[in-house]
Amino acid sequence: MALSDADVQKQIKHMMNFIEQEATEKAEEIDAKAEEEFNIEKGRLVQEQRLKIMEYYEKKEKQVELQRRIQNSHMQNQARLKVLKAREEHIKNVLEEARHKLIEITKDHAMYKKVLHKLIAQGLFQLLESEVTVRCRQQDLNLVKEAMEAALKEYQDATGKKCDLSLDTENFISQDKCGGVELIASKGKIKCTNTLESRLELISQQLLPAMKVALFGRNPNRKFDD
Repeated sequence: MALSDADVQKQIKHMMNFIEQEATEKAEEIDAKAEEEFNIEKGRLVQEQRLKIMEYYEKKEKQVELQRRIQNSHMQNQARLKVLKAREEHIKNVLEEARHKLIEITKDHAMYKKVLHKLIAQGLFQLLESEVTVRCRQQDLNLVKEAMEAALKEYQDATGKKCDLSLDTENFISQDKCGGVELIASKGKIKCTNTLESRLELISQQLLPAMKVALFGRNPNRKFDD
């Protein structure tokens, strides 16, 4: 049975509506899938950038912490050096004060003569030479000449050895020195320096640890004293 034009148009319209519906649904499906893929990619990119930002600032934080530690260490070292410098200056002042007291001792001729006697005798015992020349400050010539006799007797009585002890009256110890003597043997090849400054320096080196404890207290971080 043949379809009328109206039926044909109706069928065509129905088919067109179906195709249009299918196309709409397909388009919606494509849009939904595209939106899903977009959100997934956006989330991935956001997370990736977030991790990069976190890594960047974590690195920066470590750099800042390292710089802080370096700066603190530098400041501590500077403070430590200032303390050490102040301590050295204080010790230097103490030794300079001791040096001035040595100058005062030389003004007491009786006491200074005894000191010269001991310094000369000690030098003789150190040298153990048969010929020794004593050198002193020019202003100490008379006192040294008197002290030499007692020192030589003490040396010969103790060792049983003879010594030709002479006084150098042409070459003198510098006037800047506090006092004391120098003993020379073997034609100048051997010299025993027994000036008051040399004795002070020797004693100060030996007593330096005790001086530091007395002046600044014991260091709790040190197990042994130098």
